[in-house]
Amino acid sequence: MKLYHHPLSGHSHRARLLLSLLKLDHELVLVDLKTGAQKAPEFLALNRFGQVPVLDDAGTIVADSNAILIYLAKKYDPQHRWLPESPLGAAAVERWLSVAAGQVAFGPAAARLITLFGAKLNPAEVIDRAHHVLKLIDEELSGRSFLLGQTPTIADVSLYSYISSAPEGNVDLSPYREVNAWLRRIEGLSGFVEFQKSPVGLSA
Repeated sequence: MKLYHHPLSGHSHRARLLLSLLKLDHELVLVDLKTGAQKAPEFLALNRFGQVPVLDDAGTIVADSNAILIYLAKKYDPQHRWLPESPLGAAAVERWLSVAAGQVAFGPAAARLITLFGAKLNPAEVIDRAHHVLKLIDEELSGRSFLLGQTPTIADVSLYSYISSAPEGNVDLSPYREVNAWLRRIEGLSGFVEFQKSPVGLSA
């Protein structure tokens, strides 16, 4: 099994994190985004959108980080711990995958793009969006260990990377007690793998 990734990509990290939590042997294949390797013909043959991550599971190709999470949970977690089988449980996970692809991507992740990659975005606007979604997540986590309850799911995996790295985008996590406790719980899971830190923003 191969994971085409970049170490500073939160999308890549969430796929790598679940692979590690599921204790699946895999090879990491670096896609050098700085040199435009994601636009090379051989990579576009794997994902015509030219984005990491891409999973190659013995010839089965899965692109998009959240799609990879669903694929891995469906195929390699027969006890349905990471992706509930019930209609309500599956819907609850999908809700958070949408938050990861929406509010988190356009909030904490976007703020980090400014400091780390020089993205031409409005810092005040994206930081404000980040705090808005973090406040909602903090409220949702009240009385829960994880987003869906007392056990982790791919919902938690999908949100972890960009929330944990939010300070790199000048987003202060200190006001969010429940979020910080949740981050520490994920980091305490067997098989947890750290997201590469960068000395930018509040982390500088």
